Amino acid sequence: MIYKIIPLLFLFLVMSSNSLIAQSADDKSGLPKDDPLAVKLTQNLSETDTYVWPKDPRVRENLKKWQGYKFGLLIHMGLYSELGIVESWALCPEDWITRDGYDDYYKFCNDYRNTRTRFNPVNFDPEKWARMFKNSGAKYMIYSSKHHDGFCLFDSKYTDFKITDKSCPFSANPRSNVLKEVLEASRKEGLATGIYFSKPDWTTPYFWWSYYPPKDRNPSYDITKHPDRWKKFVEYTQNQLNELTTDYGKVDILWLDGCWVRPLSTINKHVEEFCKYPYDMDINMKLISEKARAKQPGMLVVDRWVPGEFEDYLTPEQKMPEKPLTVPWESCITMGGAWGWVKNDHYKSSKELVQLLVNIVAKGGNLLLGVGPNGKGEFEPKVSENLNLLGKWLNENGEAIYDTNPVEPFLDGKVAYTTKGSDTIYAIYMPSGEETKLPAEIKINTQFTDRLKVTLLSSNQKLGYKPADHGIKITIPQNLRAKLAKQEAVVIKVSR
Repeated sequence: MIYKIIPLLFLFLVMSSNSLIAQSADDKSGLPKDDPLAVKLTQNLSETDTYVWPKDPRVRENLKKWQGYKFGLLIHMGLYSELGIVESWALCPEDWITRDGYDDYYKFCNDYRNTRTRFNPVNFDPEKWARMFKNSGAKYMIYSSKHHDGFCLFDSKYTDFKITDKSCPFSANPRSNVLKEVLEASRKEGLATGIYFSKPDWTTPYFWWSYYPPKDRNPSYDITKHPDRWKKFVEYTQNQLNELTTDYGKVDILWLDGCWVRPLSTINKHVEEFCKYPYDMDINMKLISEKARAKQPGMLVVDRWVPGEFEDYLTPEQKMPEKPLTVPWESCITMGGAWGWVKNDHYKSSKELVQLLVNIVAKGGNLLLGVGPNGKGEFEPKVSENLNLLGKWLNENGEAIYDTNPVEPFLDGKVAYTTKGSDTIYAIYMPSGEETKLPAEIKINTQFTDRLKVTLLSSNQKLGYKPADHGIKITIPQNLRAKLAKQEAVVIKVSR
């Protein structure tokens, strides 16, 4: 069999979103509902040639570096963290959304926005956070500056709906500019940093004008009849993005969410059923990108799910592709059921997380793992425990993850494959939860057959092997089989 290394570079549009959700009044499990747009996009997954490679050599260089990172964290925090509900979506008056304990939409919205008067994450400790991020093995961190509700976790000059406004008790804290603190602490730990920003804003009167009640996630008014108001929204958005790329140090990634705010010309068959707003919501991404990169040379720009030159890598949500793909991609997936902190969330185990990472990396992608602190600025013990265990595994086995390429057969049963160069492959065996001991032999599909060095990567212990059809069979010592089955994944390094 001939084994080919493919470029580390998904195809347009995969989403099965737990994020675009609101807490259901009758869902006692704490699990969220899916946004119909997200479900539709998942069902319509197809391999289309929509990706546009960056022309700027500095962007391409940083994109290649980013692809080697393999693992990052996406941190969501906001008023929803105080309430313990899914981020922002209960504000959206679409018929798939329910609001626990409310039968009055306007009362809910008023109560939600007034949460700022008691939002006080007094235990916020950016250095502690950054150490946890670093120790998880993550190479980059993206922090939410503003979600769809419009509440800013940074000191924007263009709104008082922000954590640094005097109406918010945390504004008196010397570290009230949360975004600035998290970015600086993360950089000091050696992490690349990114900023999440929602293009739609459901509090600014330039998007949801109170003269007209909102009907859905789109502007509440006809922007063609009120062009001056829409122009103010575009300027508002551009001004805030200018703040974020000017006043907050080095920004490696600008990660833009809210794909329905887009040029009318970019609406395709994947989104046309749900992106029905009939007017052009162009915010001039060309100008935004040019201004940002004038201050942040080589910065990656990710205008999610809007195909074209401002989507430097693709971002399937809560999903991964079934096979390796030939463009840069990152699966953004939550550790629990939501992006931020929600009450009684259910978190994946460390074994599930490691094996998720392995599956994604074997297909040439990155994992962006979503977690969030509660309203006091603290992460759940299970989140900290999982991140610590992830870091421990990566500390011993990261050689098989970071800066690797996918290699055929990519995934074969419980074994995933990565490679470096032409003389080393890594076979990553993923034990099931019920497995009490590893098999006596593990088949590895490889063209390497003679005079090989075969070791357990975590301990450098040599392993015996013998030729087999299209590869080799590795002998697992009897005294290690039970111990290795307890690990999240077992890496066998094969080199010649």
